Amino acid sequence: MSNLFLYILLFFFAINFIAFLIMLEDKVQSSNPDAKRISEGMMFFLAAAFGSVGVYAGMFAFRHKTQKWYFLIGIPLLMAQNAATIYLAYLFWTGI
Repeated sequence: MSNLFLYILLFFFAINFIAFLIMLEDKVQSSNPDAKRISEGMMFFLAAAFGSVGVYAGMFAFRHKTQKWYFLIGIPLLMAQNAATIYLAYLFWTGI
């Protein structure tokens, strides 16, 4: 394996772990009306920035945002966008 592939894999796991933890943090803060919440826009930004797997896993692990239709449809679409972008980057870097 090349170093570039390992760096990309490490970035992918790190951003998804952060997105997963942010879903947990927002779920914990949702029970306190005075707490500063994490915006839904930030959650979608993390999903668009290759953290869609972490956001999706956090949605169902913590039962958070699962009643919002735009999360149920938007996050899987961003997962497809993330996969397509990674595939196209792979094709570009390998010269296929």
